[in-house]
Amino acid sequence: MDSNYSAIPKNSHLELQSRYDSENPAVPPKSHVKLSSFDEESFLDSKNLNGQDGGDDFDDNLDFDIASYPLIVEGSKQGSGISGAVFNLTTSIIGAGIMALPATMKVLGLVWGFILIILMGILSEISVELLVRFSVSCKASSYGEVVQCALGRPARILSEICIIVNNAGVLVVYLIIMGDVMSGSLHHMGVFDQWLGHGVWDHRMLLIFATVVVFLAPLCALDKIDSLSLTSAASVALAVVFVVVACGIAFIKLVEGKIESPRMTPDFGSKKAILDLLVVIPIMTNAYVCHFNVQPIYNELEGPSPQKMNRVGRITTVLCVVIYSLTAIAGYLLFGKDTESDILTNFDRDLGIRFSSVLNYIVRVGYIFHLLLVFPVVHFSLRQTVDALVFEGSPPLTESRKRCFILTLVLLGLIYLGSTVIPNIWTAFKFTGATTAVSLGFIFPSLIALKLGRKGDGLSLVEKTLSWLMLIMAIAVSIVGIIGNVYSLRSKSE
Repeated sequence: MDSNYSAIPKNSHLELQSRYDSENPAVPPKSHVKLSSFDEESFLDSKNLNGQDGGDDFDDNLDFDIASYPLIVEGSKQGSGISGAVFNLTTSIIGAGIMALPATMKVLGLVWGFILIILMGILSEISVELLVRFSVSCKASSYGEVVQCALGRPARILSEICIIVNNAGVLVVYLIIMGDVMSGSLHHMGVFDQWLGHGVWDHRMLLIFATVVVFLAPLCALDKIDSLSLTSAASVALAVVFVVVACGIAFIKLVEGKIESPRMTPDFGSKKAILDLLVVIPIMTNAYVCHFNVQPIYNELEGPSPQKMNRVGRITTVLCVVIYSLTAIAGYLLFGKDTESDILTNFDRDLGIRFSSVLNYIVRVGYIFHLLLVFPVVHFSLRQTVDALVFEGSPPLTESRKRCFILTLVLLGLIYLGSTVIPNIWTAFKFTGATTAVSLGFIFPSLIALKLGRKGDGLSLVEKTLSWLMLIMAIAVSIVGIIGNVYSLRSKSE
């Protein structure tokens, strides 16, 4: 029978691409999948064993390696449950930021500090739920895609730059804390110095480099965030250990009357106090930023739905508010006006109770391991965003191990270099908190809700009011924070 169609060569490849969504033209098409070539001879050999037709045994002969066909495997895999998603999202939030909260409590006072911890947690959860809702309506699989759907391509690029700056800054902070605790700083002794004395083994840059190579690189090389669920659970457990020990020490000293009377409200008595107040508010807004990992966690949920993701977010918010509040209050009560910007460096002195040195080591070493387990979760979204920005249109990283490996090495190298340049975590947090963190946590989600809420499933009056409130608050906090940072740097230079 004549035909105008020609046969496809047997060694050719077939490329499948998802249909472009005409209803949402701003959303870019998803990545493609390439199937393996069809080998006719192999197929015939499997069908005609020993020169015979398999007949009824044909189904048994189809026991091929299904792992070679990612399109089939992807549809059959089960996602993570609620607990795994909660651990990953909690780990995205609780990292180095918790160490700076006692210092912010010292500036804000116990009352205002506690109120802001609760308020920022609630607002952050609202922004996460809005982000999830409109990501699903846009069929967006990343933060950048939902931004592009609502605000256009230039806004997407800007949002991805914010994620890169924010996450890279956070990871640099993690390495700074590890270096401070292991090797010590100008005014504090490190763990290795206390254990083994001064020598090459407590050299700061060498210790951080060894930590990156031995511990962080293998975890960061994983290409799915669901693979980090167990390590995230362990990191949350270590954070809880820190909170329990800090609260226990504070309670004992409070009963024994060894704690000074804490400040309840901010101090407006000096120029320095006012500048500190302007700086710490952006740090507080930085404490709950996890929005860059919301879509990856949602995508890998088992039976993903906005309702299930909202449940994950609310459980995470309650957990983080409790941990943040206890850490900030206990840390400030313990060290008062001597509270450092990184409170871990305070745990190198006699705490005034029995087993003081043992408790110090538990707190510091335990939190180093906590940060080691948090690092890969934040690095995951950093790598995904860099890949989307630099290699736009390429297959996903899960289909290109070589590109994934190279990106991981390059990013870890740059982060390591950054940790040797930035002096302390206060410097890093006050700038990222005033700019990128505020944008990712509040400005972009508010603009997305206000723009996309005009069509389809619109915003209620309360949702619209909250969106405008978060937008105005975020812009004001960003401006105030930047001004405070600039004046603070000028004051130090003078």
